[in-house]
Amino acid sequence: MPLPAALIRSLQNVNGFSQQAFEQVHASAEQVTSVRINPFKWKRERLPLTTYHLPPTSYPLPLSSPVPWCATGFYLPERPSFTLDPLFHAGCYYVQEASSMFLEQMIKTVYPYHAAANYKVLDLCAAPGGKTTHLSALFPEGLIVSNEVIKTRSGILAENAVKWGRENIVVTSNDAGDFKRLQGYFDMIVVDAPCSGSGMFRKDPGAIGEWSLQNVNHCSKRQQRIIEDVWPTLKENGILVYATCSYSVEENENILDWIGKKHNVESVRVNLQEGSGIVETGSGERGMYGYRFYPDKIKGEGFFIAGVRKKETTGTSMPRPGKLTRASDREQKVIVPFLAVPEQLECVRAKEGIVVLKKTDMEDLAMLFGVLYVKKMGVKAGKIIRDELVPAHDLALSTIIASNPEAIEVQKETALDYLRKKDIAAGNAARGWNLVRYMNYNLGWVKILANRVNNYYPQHFRILKH
Repeated sequence: MPLPAALIRSLQNVNGFSQQAFEQVHASAEQVTSVRINPFKWKRERLPLTTYHLPPTSYPLPLSSPVPWCATGFYLPERPSFTLDPLFHAGCYYVQEASSMFLEQMIKTVYPYHAAANYKVLDLCAAPGGKTTHLSALFPEGLIVSNEVIKTRSGILAENAVKWGRENIVVTSNDAGDFKRLQGYFDMIVVDAPCSGSGMFRKDPGAIGEWSLQNVNHCSKRQQRIIEDVWPTLKENGILVYATCSYSVEENENILDWIGKKHNVESVRVNLQEGSGIVETGSGERGMYGYRFYPDKIKGEGFFIAGVRKKETTGTSMPRPGKLTRASDREQKVIVPFLAVPEQLECVRAKEGIVVLKKTDMEDLAMLFGVLYVKKMGVKAGKIIRDELVPAHDLALSTIIASNPEAIEVQKETALDYLRKKDIAAGNAARGWNLVRYMNYNLGWVKILANRVNNYYPQHFRILKH
């Protein structure tokens, strides 16, 4: 299907646009596949995030070359069946479009020492979870509030947060306006705004037929409304990162001008690597910096990103916290052996059993719990029945789990059978709860009884593909 003529006409005078190269790359139907590895799980030397490197070729995922703007991002030579890779289900990596990984450079520009800081970050339009998991890695001591207003999509978001395994992600499902009660609360807000989607034409040719100038204008108004709703929650000197997968000026540079007219802000300029292919643009009226990704110039899809620093005085008005009930001493005694660093964690009762939270986040989580619809926070540990923990899948995939629970190491075919929720053999493993591990990565739980092995892999996570 040819590209919309109205889109091509609208881009003629846009910085970096080259019609012939743009049309050729879309006609080629080339597919670029990239992943971002989980630095908290992937067994490798822990190098600083500023170190670009290729991992050893012995790694099971065929990483071919690094994404130049993301230290943990890599291209693959071809797209494998991720569904049939146990490491994907173990949360060892996240499949993410390479252009959107540039968020890392925006953060490094404004927070050069971000790794040690206890920042509070809102990922407002978060599903399916690419930026949320990236933020969790870039702010390991921070608190990431990951929101998705569409309830069905928030389930996918929560599932990906479980696989990622970090206790610093809170998944919520709220409208942008619901956050207004948290005035001056967030150090950073990321708005990967709903858009007309022209940047995804190569990846999803079906989107071409759905594109229209009318939809571009509709999206632009929606983007303004979302930003205005969430603006009061950003601290003074806080950073708003705005992104779309659209090429349209109405959804990108014009939005920056609109923010600049409405609010006192400072534009963020990123120092691009020479020859990166990323195009720096300026908004038409105020010259605010934005960064365009064209698939004929970079190895990735169409993308736009910009950052602004809030220079307005912001009041702080925090609502009354909700009630979090700590687990009893008896309950904590059951759970503590399953935790790697119990002294840093708190066990809290929830409808689904016991949830484990960071002690340093308790006050914030209680407040968020009182204001928002919280779908997931911390790590679900499981239920205690007759002084025994029935462990949750979340705990198996978490990075707070102790290293010494009973476990069964399995080969790939057995791992896939387990992930399909089939019966597997346990060999001479000890009776009771055991982790199932593939290449020393946790996949989930089984319970070994006298005459059978019960597979506790979640029904809704199971592989249906054979």
